[in-house]
Amino acid sequence: MHGAPQGLVFAIYYPILAAIGIPANLVVIMILSRGRCGLSKCITYYLVSMAVTDLLLIIISVVLNRIAGIYFPLSLLSITPVCSLRIALIYTGIDCSVWLTVAFTFDRFVAICCQKLKIKYCTQKTVVRVIGTMSALSCSKNTLLYFIFEPLYVIKDIPWFCNIKLTYYTSPAWTTYDWILIILTPWLPFILILLFNALTVRHILSASRARRRLRAHSNAENQSDPEMKKRRKSIVLLFAISGSFILLHLLYFITILYVRIVNGTYFSGSDFSESTFILEENGYMLQLLSSCINPFIYAGIQRKFREELKNGVKYPLNLIVKLVKL
Repeated sequence: MHGAPQGLVFAIYYPILAAIGIPANLVVIMILSRGRCGLSKCITYYLVSMAVTDLLLIIISVVLNRIAGIYFPLSLLSITPVCSLRIALIYTGIDCSVWLTVAFTFDRFVAICCQKLKIKYCTQKTVVRVIGTMSALSCSKNTLLYFIFEPLYVIKDIPWFCNIKLTYYTSPAWTTYDWILIILTPWLPFILILLFNALTVRHILSASRARRRLRAHSNAENQSDPEMKKRRKSIVLLFAISGSFILLHLLYFITILYVRIVNGTYFSGSDFSESTFILEENGYMLQLLSSCINPFIYAGIQRKFREELKNGVKYPLNLIVKLVKL
C-alpha cells in the first residue's frame, strides 16, 4: 500500500463497493430471470449473463483480492499458487464482462441497423452460443497468466505473494502473449463499442429523418409513432450501458497505454512512481465500479424493472405484517 491517505481510501471504497455491488447484481439476476420486464429474450439473456459476470468479478476481484489484501495480507489467499489462480480468475472475469458488453452492443447494432441479418442473428440460440463462446475464450486466454508468477518470498518452505518472472519480459513468446492481452482487452473492445455505437447513431438519425418525411407526406406528422417509441427503450438502454462502460473504463484504457509506453508491459506491478501507482489504482477503482453500475441503470430506465423491484421489497414486508397479525 503506497501512502496512508490512499490506503485509507482503498480500505473504505472496496467494502462499500462489495456491499452495494453484490446485492444489486443478485437482485438484477432474480428480477430479469423472471422475464417480466418487457425485454426481449435476447436482451434478457445478455443482461443476466453480464450481471452474473459482474457478480463473480466483485466477489473475486473486490472481496477475495482487494479487501482480503487490505485486511488479511497474510491469509491463505496470499500463498503463491492461490495468488496466481486469483489473478488469472480476475482477468478472466474482466474479459468476460468486457466482451459480453461488446456482444450486447453488437447484438443491438444488428437489431437496429441490419434488418435482414437480425432474423438469423438475434435469436436465443445465437445469444447462448455467443455467451458460451465469449466465456470459453476468456478462460482460455487467461489460463496462461497462472504460469507467469513466482514467489516473492519463501518462508519456511511456503511461497508467498506473486512476482512476475523475469522471462515474461525477455521471452519472445511471452512478449507476443502480452501483446495479445493488451489488444484483446482493453484496446479492441473499446474501439468496437465506440464503432458500433457510432454506426447505430448514424442509422437512427438517418431512419428518423426518413420516417419524418414519410409521415409528413401521409399527414401523420402530429400523431405518435409507436415504432419509434418501441425502439427508444432499447436504444436508451444500449447507450446507457455502453456509455457508462466507456466512461468508467476510459482511465483504465489510458493507464494501460501509459504503462505500455513507459514500462513496455501490461503489468506495472508496484515498482512505479507514486503518481503512476495512483493513476493505475484509480483506473482499477472505476473499472470495478462498472461492475455494479448496471443495476442502477436498469432501475432508472426500465419502469417494469422498478415495479418488480418494488414488488420484491413489498413481499417480505407484507409477509411480516401478516405474521404479526396472526
